[in-house]
Amino acid sequence: MALLEIKDLHVALNDGTEIVRGIDLIVRPGEVHAIMGPNGSGKSTLAYALMGHPSYEISGGDVLLDGESLLPLGADERAQKGLFLAFQYPYAVPGVTVSSFLRSAMNALRKARAGGTDDPIPIPEFRKDLTAAMEHLKVPRELLGRYLNDGFSGGEKKRIEILQMALLRPQIAVLDETDSGLDIDALKTIAGGISDLVGPEMGAIVITHYQRILNYIHPDFVHVFAAGRFVAEGDAELAKKLESEGYDAYLPEGIPGDG
Repeated sequence: MALLEIKDLHVALNDGTEIVRGIDLIVRPGEVHAIMGPNGSGKSTLAYALMGHPSYEISGGDVLLDGESLLPLGADERAQKGLFLAFQYPYAVPGVTVSSFLRSAMNALRKARAGGTDDPIPIPEFRKDLTAAMEHLKVPRELLGRYLNDGFSGGEKKRIEILQMALLRPQIAVLDETDSGLDIDALKTIAGGISDLVGPEMGAIVITHYQRILNYIHPDFVHVFAAGRFVAEGDAELAKKLESEGYDAYLPEGIPGDG
């Protein structure tokens, strides 16, 4: 029953430029929070900062998971606590196969939860879980032997991200523009996989520029993010309004919609 609390969070670049200017958010298990906003508003900065990216400095506020501050922890430790980030542009890792990467990720998580004692997942169990998740997400089996994201299409990269999420079963998932670069069939498959995972043991933050993914992942809350702040909040109807009317009405004076 993880609870993510973001309290008056401020995030700056290494040169001191403030990007996120004080936001508050609570994500409970089973909830989907959509964060929508124009390009350049700071949405991805927020996602990276939550995960502990070293290029971003938390200059104020706090992020707590089950009441414990994540700020002193590195990205790997935050992942071990149950936080997961799906990248807008997943990185390629030449030399590491998808299968090896997924098993290593699961074993690292199991070791952390066992107090630092190695607890590798038995190979038959790994294969069973992997096969079931791949079938559900329509991941071609031939991808398992290829190097992670090396030469993959946009849809293949996103499927592997959600496959990883399905195997690791985080408590809070942050999805940074997962719909970027997907055709409609891939979007439906990936959105369906995400929706199936959200439940009593997982909440999600879906960061997106467009409303279309929210046709398949139905948000409980929609937050409009502009110029580093939440400027409006509502339910799924707000996302539909943004799709038809755009963001101009929510932008602070002097802030361009595509900045």
